[in-house]
This record gives sequence, structure tokens and C-alpha cells, in this order.
Amino acid sequence: MNWLLVVGGGMIGAPLRYLTDRAVQSRHDSVFPWGTFAVNVTGCLLLGLLTGAAVAGAAGSHLRLLLGTGLCGALSTYSTFSYETLRLTETGARFYAVLNVAASIAAGLGAAFLGVTLARGLWA
Repeated sequence: MNWLLVVGGGMIGAPLRYLTDRAVQSRHDSVFPWGTFAVNVTGCLLLGLLTGAAVAGAAGSHLRLLLGTGLCGALSTYSTFSYETLRLTETGARFYAVLNVAASIAAGLGAAFLGVTLARGLWA
């Protein structure tokens, strides 16, 4: 049963990641990977909310598998982040590569902390 929850979340997260990435990237005329940045930060925020809800006892193991492992696992993408950063470096856009790493880490951690904080306010 548990693996079905992960698969179900992944079936939602993967197309959501692709569609969001394309929609965001099409609105920016820049080599910076805004689409991947957006889905990764969103995934961090959702996982922070889910973590906060779990700590408060408002999210059981099935919901964590469905949304945390499945949806967020398929929505966010470390491999694409790494690939795009490498491509930026290879094409000479080193500033954007460094910016992508620094901004992704800072915004991802900030979004996760914000999610936990929001969850504490909702379920504390």
C-alpha cells in the first residue's frame, strides 16, 4: 500500500513539475533556470508545511508518503538543478551558475523554515 501512495504522489508531482517549469521559464528571457528554481523552492515550502504538520500530529504517515515522498519528491529536482548549474558553467555563464547555487540553497532553506513556521501557526 505504501508504494502506491508514493507512486500516486509522483504521478501528480512529475507532470506538475514539468508544466510549472515550462510555464515559468517561458515568461523569462534569461539563461537563469527560473522554472527549476521555482519548483524546487515550492517543493521546499510544501515539505516544510508537511513537516510542521507531522510534528503537530496533523499529518499521518500515509499523507507524508503521498505528499512528502511522492509529490514533493517528483516536484522538486536536485538532478535538474545540478545539470542546469553545470550547463551554465560550461557555457560561460559562471555568474548565473553561482547565483543559481546560492539562491537555490538560501531560498530553499528559507521556504522550508517558512513552511514549518506556518504549520506551527496552523496546528499548534
